[in-house]
Amino acid sequence: MTNSVPHLAELPLERPSGCPFDPPAELGELRDEHPLVRLTFPDGHEGWLATGHTVARSILADPRFSARQELMHSPLPGAAAMVEMSPAAPGMFIKMDGAQHARYRKMLTGKFTVRRMRLLTERVEQVTTEHLDAMERQGSPADLVTAFAQPIPALMICELLGVPYEDHEFFRRNVAPLNEPDAPIAEKDAAVNALGEYLYKLVVAKRAEPTDDILGELTTTELTDEELTSIAFLLLGAGLDTTANMLALGTFALLQHPDQLESLRQDPENIEGAIEELLRYLTIAHTGVRTALEDVEVGGQLVKTGEVVVLSAMAANRDPLKFPDPDRLDLRRNTAGHAAFGHGVHQCLGQQLARVQMKVAFTGLLGRFPALRLAVPADEIPLRTDSDIYGVHALPVAWG
Repeated sequence: MTNSVPHLAELPLERPSGCPFDPPAELGELRDEHPLVRLTFPDGHEGWLATGHTVARSILADPRFSARQELMHSPLPGAAAMVEMSPAAPGMFIKMDGAQHARYRKMLTGKFTVRRMRLLTERVEQVTTEHLDAMERQGSPADLVTAFAQPIPALMICELLGVPYEDHEFFRRNVAPLNEPDAPIAEKDAAVNALGEYLYKLVVAKRAEPTDDILGELTTTELTDEELTSIAFLLLGAGLDTTANMLALGTFALLQHPDQLESLRQDPENIEGAIEELLRYLTIAHTGVRTALEDVEVGGQLVKTGEVVVLSAMAANRDPLKFPDPDRLDLRRNTAGHAAFGHGVHQCLGQQLARVQMKVAFTGLLGRFPALRLAVPADEIPLRTDSDIYGVHALPVAWG
């Protein structure tokens, strides 16, 4: 059952020089020979690394693997200094299993349906147009991150949750260190405390006077103030960072692949397929973890109770057994089964909102600026290699 496999001393994180969209080359080499290998974590834990598409998806769909926070070991640098994790706070449902997770998920699923998110299209179009107008007035060049990619999803998630948009910079500033593996523990704690205090006060205010938004609606349920604070923390953090990085990095990828950009301009009806391929190709939420609750055989290996498996979504999404010629950006590719939003019961709750925003934003941007181009050489674009969410820190663009 268990064959001899490589044993890594650390998680491969360094991307190939000059290839800002490709995963670390070592991940691909491992996946092609051994889709599940042993891995030593920074804190000394002996676990596993899954790089194959079939193996990663099977683990994500298997209830014998847990997402519980207190069972985790982090594979990222700096984790050796981390203290033992406590169970997730009430409402922090993405770090829970079974009935606990399902209870919160059920309450929220109806608020992020495909239909409900599509009803937001008109508002997303309005917000997108406003920011494109502002870019045009300011003139070329501009930083696409601050002028376009960050504010659109920030405004939309703030409106959906009922958080004042004027406070979005406060949230962005405090969410940032939580996605940086090397950020000092004291800085992370200060950010968590600042966000928690703000959101708790907001929940109390909405409970006293419910508003017409997701958070306001949830205050009329049996959820406690502590649970609502955690839920708001999760949704706001995800909504501020992930879509913003997909818009910026996706634009960067299209500008670096002019043949694919031209094919999209020639066939704008393919925008939804193009987005799915960008999601697969870029996989900005690149690494996840699960812990075995019992001995489980996976990919010919025995994962023992308590062992943590690192799931490399970026490697799984480049698996040639699932996606032929996977390192090529192909906007007409069949991307069914990609793992950019995860898989199984923990699959990303806000994925439909992200798709609506990307569809409207990419369509608007490329339509408004047909001559859009990078304003600096590609190798000068600052990459977010220091974050759990991959992307760019800035994307200077020009047009006209």
